[in-house]
Amino acid sequence: MAGSTEPTYVRIAAELTRRIDQAEIAPGGKVPSTRQIAQEFGVALATATKALDVLRAGGLVITRPRSGTVVAPRTDTSRGSGAKALTRRQVLAEAVAIADAEGMDAVSMRAVAGRCGVAPMSLYRFVEGKDELVAAMADSVYAASPFALDPDAPWRERAESLGRELWRLHRDHPWLGRTQPLTRPMLLPNLLRFGDRLLGALEGLGLPPKTQFDMHVLLYNHVAGLAANIEREDEAMSLTGVSAEEWTDRQYVPHFSDDVFRDRFPHVARLFGPTSLLADGYDMDIDELFELGFGLLLDGIEAYAQRQARMGP
Repeated sequence: MAGSTEPTYVRIAAELTRRIDQAEIAPGGKVPSTRQIAQEFGVALATATKALDVLRAGGLVITRPRSGTVVAPRTDTSRGSGAKALTRRQVLAEAVAIADAEGMDAVSMRAVAGRCGVAPMSLYRFVEGKDELVAAMADSVYAASPFALDPDAPWRERAESLGRELWRLHRDHPWLGRTQPLTRPMLLPNLLRFGDRLLGALEGLGLPPKTQFDMHVLLYNHVAGLAANIEREDEAMSLTGVSAEEWTDRQYVPHFSDDVFRDRFPHVARLFGPTSLLADGYDMDIDELFELGFGLLLDGIEAYAQRQARMGP
């Protein structure tokens, strides 16, 4: 459990839940006392008490006169056979479904447990906490793509194929970009597979090693950064009930006929307004922006590599 951001008492409760779910402590069997928990995990008695309180609140344990705290009888079938049948793959699938439908902020251990039909503490058999859950969710989505390539295809064809596949994944799961900060990336094996193949596509250009890696970061960031706007727009639409087009029209259109505004921003006025070049307005198409931006990045990489080749070592 090292490195988890979950409170200590939650991690202890998770370990005790695992022992109960795997029948290491049978129904009716005594649960370690607060003093035993404090000694085993090296924590204060207050922390041990809070851990037992979590199990008690979840219905896993009960207190019996003269017996102390024991494992509760398995009368709840959803916590019995259903909990035992649950798999990590199912947990991740339910978590992804919540994030796809409601955004990453809606994902919690309690929400996922509710969809799985188990008590929240049962999930700690599969993930240590939300941080690990989010990382595993993201990696499971990336795992769904083979990132297949023709190794003999030209570098640009391979890069375009990888970029479009990554865009498709982020388009379908807009929360993905929030799981992988550019400056502190998590080690996600299946995203690393994408990066490795993109580096392989760029390898033939003869770029300096750092520049090659920089280019691959820029290409990834174009996808993730652009896709992040999809989730933001979904959240804004949910909160306000106003579409992006309606919001923009309300903010800008009233100013386009204002002479002061037009004099202050002449290049904007040249494009927008009743008699301007874009008189019908501008409808942003995020898929078109992806294609345009990705193409320009690849054009720039190609031009840079050609210029470096002419300059020589």
